[in-house]
Amino acid sequence: MKLLDIIGADISKSTIDLFCYGLNSYVQISNDVTGFKKLQLWLKKLQLDTGHVAIVMEHTGFYSYHFENFLHLQAIRFSKVPALVIKRSLGLVRGKTDKVDAERIAAYGYEKRDKLHFEKPADPQLHRLQILLGTRARLIKERASCLCAIKAYAIFLSKNDSIILGQMRVVKTLTREIKAIEQEMKKLVSESTFKENFQLLISIKGVGIMVATTTLVKTKNFTVFKNGRKFSCYCGSAPFDHSSGSSIRKKTRISHLADKTMKTLLTQSARTAIQFDKELKEYYQRRTQMGKSKRSTINIVRNKLIHRMFAVIKRQSPFVDKYLKTA
Repeated sequence: MKLLDIIGADISKSTIDLFCYGLNSYVQISNDVTGFKKLQLWLKKLQLDTGHVAIVMEHTGFYSYHFENFLHLQAIRFSKVPALVIKRSLGLVRGKTDKVDAERIAAYGYEKRDKLHFEKPADPQLHRLQILLGTRARLIKERASCLCAIKAYAIFLSKNDSIILGQMRVVKTLTREIKAIEQEMKKLVSESTFKENFQLLISIKGVGIMVATTTLVKTKNFTVFKNGRKFSCYCGSAPFDHSSGSSIRKKTRISHLADKTMKTLLTQSARTAIQFDKELKEYYQRRTQMGKSKRSTINIVRNKLIHRMFAVIKRQSPFVDKYLKTA
């Protein structure tokens, strides 16, 4: 079987720098339809079969959206890799340009060509839900900023001051927009292909609407992560050993490399679960009474919730609280 021709892509808002590993060929194109046509001509000039081409790129948010759609339409495989993974694989490097970055990404892709995970076309409904979640998070942050400003102004301004009244109007507007986004999210989920999985997730005590929808987006409706352990690692909840030789014997601990948004939501979910789930509540109380730290216990509860979510999806049946039946 012919080996894949690896092309590294460094993507920015307006341009895309491409470097073909092995052929040492470089081209810069615009990040639009005109540039994509130029890419086709470049591949034709290099006599590369699109069926044997793989493009490796970093996660760049929405900058790569149109480029990814073009690659899917042309049946060109591509893989998205976290920038930190590529950076740490390079070792000690000096200097940085878009061309050099494309070359380094191509070198990484060639080295890891047997382990590359190629992206599948995104579910339009999941993609819309992802945008809504991001917009909601931004508006909530802006509202919190305004509320903090109102508290600060209240120290030396009267409640009827125009500045405070103006900030309050902004808060009301943001609150109204947040509610509108949440309504659209509920409607989208109710009409989506993953509404059954959503209902399965919220059957777990502690897993609310936001945790369920965010989990569906992060896991791409449970198609990205093979099991709960993988997702737990992604969320920064999986503990890892830290030992070396006979002198270093540290406690197991979680990694700071994680999706902080998902980790925060799971922490809130765990705190809710230990209030309303009898099994988890007794487990939390028993462990803390033994002198174990509350933080590590919360982390264990986070992992339990993650594994419960993957279990109900795998079984395609709602969560059943057997603890109550045996009590």
